[in-house]
Amino acid sequence: MSTQPVRIGARGSKLSLAQAGMMQRRIAAALGAPPEDAERVAPLIIITTTGDRVQDRRLLEIGGKGLFTKEIEEAMLEGRIDCAIHSLKDMPSVCPEGLTIAAIPDREDPRDAFLSFKADRLEDLPQGAILGTASLRRQAQSLHRRPDLDVQMLRGNVDTRLAKLQAGNADAILLAMSGLNRLGLGHLPQSLIDPIAVPPAPGQGALAIETRVGDTGLAWLDAVRHHGTTVAVAAERGALAALEGSCKTAIGAHARILGDRIHLIVEALSPDGIHRFRREGEALLAGDHEAAARELGLMLGAQVLEEGGDLLALHEI
Repeated sequence: MSTQPVRIGARGSKLSLAQAGMMQRRIAAALGAPPEDAERVAPLIIITTTGDRVQDRRLLEIGGKGLFTKEIEEAMLEGRIDCAIHSLKDMPSVCPEGLTIAAIPDREDPRDAFLSFKADRLEDLPQGAILGTASLRRQAQSLHRRPDLDVQMLRGNVDTRLAKLQAGNADAILLAMSGLNRLGLGHLPQSLIDPIAVPPAPGQGALAIETRVGDTGLAWLDAVRHHGTTVAVAAERGALAALEGSCKTAIGAHARILGDRIHLIVEALSPDGIHRFRREGEALLAGDHEAAARELGLMLGAQVLEEGGDLLALHEI
């Protein structure tokens, strides 16, 4: 058993702690420790990020999705922690110099969940209903299907958003099903969004273990990697990279491994939902599976970008 503790950096939100706690137990097991020793061999270090502190504006207005990772990554580069557990969909397409995504565990449900007290599906909401979301992708995809909806900015952790729905601040909200499942709230949604018709965020449902580049060969990382998930999200994040994806671009991507092939759907929309550009394709998984998947994502993402061009840029709606 390793005698050197693996210090895990995580945000302080309930979901982040749930996700980090899951991985803490798995890392401890990989280090040869029983569950009761998890905190000793893999202690959690809580770090508050700018994305946690600023809750009254969209991420794109204050610097993008990297604000959920910046302070944690600084702690890792300074040697105060050894790894970080992130929701992969919150990570920019490129890590800071010296850091890398070293392992991706098996994926939870990648779909978006629809929650409402007024309808069972987005299509059933009354005319002009208020949809609460802080995601530009969810905004654009929802307006593409229901241009009459009144989309209102709704940020905060899962509990905060559920409380706002309960209080009537919105007629419906959309959340990641993976987060609800990890919080034991998987019974709450009225329905789930079809990921083929409406692709989720690239990497949604997957966790990322980020480390310093020099630590990627450590044995405990190999013990928590999941090959199928790693390959699928390589395709999705390839599309993200090609589309220069950030919080300022409404991008959805969904990959499925079917036998020895990977199938990928990529779409990007104008923020008002009027324009949608979509590509589907597949590739044979031979040789380096991850590289083949990423190449597929890069190709389809480039095709979407070429067609969509300036229409994909953020404008006020």
